[in-house]
Amino acid sequence: MLTSRHNPRIQAVRRLLRRAAERRKTGLTVLEGVRLAEEAHRAGVVPQSVFYTRALRARGQKLVEAWRAAGVPTWEVAPELLTWLSETETPQGLLVLIPRASPRREPHRPDFVLVLDAIQDPGNMGTLLRTAWAAGVQAVWVAPGSVDPWAPKVLRAGMGAHFAVPIREADWATIRQATRGLARFLAAAHEGRPYFELPGQRPLALAVSNEAHGASAAARAWATDAVHIPMPGGAESLNVAVASGILMFEVVRQRLQATRAADRAA
Repeated sequence: MLTSRHNPRIQAVRRLLRRAAERRKTGLTVLEGVRLAEEAHRAGVVPQSVFYTRALRARGQKLVEAWRAAGVPTWEVAPELLTWLSETETPQGLLVLIPRASPRREPHRPDFVLVLDAIQDPGNMGTLLRTAWAAGVQAVWVAPGSVDPWAPKVLRAGMGAHFAVPIREADWATIRQATRGLARFLAAAHEGRPYFELPGQRPLALAVSNEAHGASAAARAWATDAVHIPMPGGAESLNVAVASGILMFEVVRQRLQATRAADRAA
């Protein structure tokens, strides 16, 4: 059992939890809790190592046993030590080190892409990824200036989206190349067409930006058109995750409507 805060393995986990640079350097991140661990296991993610307490409940113990049987190093940790490590108020007794890379690959020609422009809040980032998963987005590109999409707080807010949606970090030149041939829309506060005029049945990419500072110059240069959500109440803006959900599900609505119309005509 690991009991010391000074243990090299414990120190390594602590650095991964707290430092984006360490996560990028090692190619690892840390997920916490049974539900996220189950989502990772279901997606075929193989951990680098697993840390757990004896008090871990049966669902979590089952995961630990499965990973141990597959040859993954597992380490029992003193409960007070894991509590010290944990970033949650009520630790479940499970920390899992996993590759900082999406287990999913985007289709050869995706027709629904989300681009995240300088999204800096971990909660917003995770919610955006979760909403993209729900809406059937086929690839998410994270542009420079954004929070680490594999930060533990983002993983928790994503609720499993990281293991279902292809997520890539790239510069704008790469993003431009990856979205070539798609209609490229920038979500704006007051510019462009209203969201219900989005050509949702066409292959498209949608870029959403930091709500405090607006779209970056690079995002504006990337976009071929803009879209906004009319706000008759007079609010200056919406939370980026809320606005993005409206836009993504407008695309879903249009595509479902077209499918149903085609089915009725058949």
